[in-house]
Amino acid sequence: MDYLKAFLVGGILCLIGQILIDKTKLTPARILVSYVVAGVILGAVGVYKPLVEFAGAGASVPLTGFGYNLSKGVREAVDKDGFLGIFTGGLKATAGGITAAVFAGLLASLLFKAKDKS
Repeated sequence: MDYLKAFLVGGILCLIGQILIDKTKLTPARILVSYVVAGVILGAVGVYKPLVEFAGAGASVPLTGFGYNLSKGVREAVDKDGFLGIFTGGLKATAGGITAAVFAGLLASLLFKAKDKS
C-alpha cells in the first residue's frame, strides 16, 4: 500500500507540473523553482509534513520535498543555533541532495558530449 500512496502522490505532483508546462507560458525552470518555493512555504506552515508521512518518497523525492527539507533544516538549526541557523540549516539538511546533483552533473558531463541546439 505504501508503494501505491507514493506513486499516486508523486504522480499527482508530476501531473501538475506537466499541466503547467502544457497550459501556461511558464518555462520549466520557473516551474521547478516554484515547486521548491512551494515546498518551503508548505513546510514552513506545517502542511507538507503530513503529506510526507502519508506518501513517503512520493512526497519527499520531488522538488517540493527538497523545499520542505530546506524549511525543516532551517527551523531545526534556528532552534539549535539561533539566528545563524537561518544561513546554515538549509544547507546542512540538503547537503546530500546537493552533492548527488553535483556528482550526477559531473558524471553526465564526462560521459556525454555537449552539442549546440541548432
